[in-house]
Amino acid sequence: MRALNPLASTYLQVAHFRTQLLNEQEQDSQVKPPIMSMRITPASSHATTHSHLSQTPSAPSAPGLHDTLRSGVGPTLLSSTSTTSAPTDSSHPLEARLANWQATQHALKMEGLRRTFGISEPIRRGMELKITRDGEWRPAVLGGSRGGVHEEILQGREAEISWEDVFLGDEMRGVVGFHEEVERKVRME
Repeated sequence: MRALNPLASTYLQVAHFRTQLLNEQEQDSQVKPPIMSMRITPASSHATTHSHLSQTPSAPSAPGLHDTLRSGVGPTLLSSTSTTSAPTDSSHPLEARLANWQATQHALKMEGLRRTFGISEPIRRGMELKITRDGEWRPAVLGGSRGGVHEEILQGREAEISWEDVFLGDEMRGVVGFHEEVERKVRME
């Protein structure tokens, strides 16, 4: 069997991704009513009952520091909604809602683009974002697997800085050496 040239391989990957994205969007449009796709704020997905027993007293982004806002607030382990995938660590209901804010805003933006320009615009932007994510690699010494500047530009977040940009939560963990990580990446044992 003859090997494909890189351009044909890239074309096949893009065509496969486009087919996957179209199938997902068709399934999404069949499952949810059209009014739900234009949601401005995330749906409330927090538990209604809380225990005031602290599970993790420190902040996740800065280990060792007491987090006053999180201490004593968290979903109960014995609640009636134990089948839901509620996190077992300490979190405020508002925090869970804010965690879905960017995803909800992205879905709203893509739905607006789809209604204005057709299905091709959200698909094109999704393909650009996927190609950027797949093509970018940074060693753990330089920040690891978090999104790079190219991904932030495509998402419109290049001017934002958040707490997680500074404190990743893995400051206490040992860092793998740069050379060992590159050797593992290129399978040079």
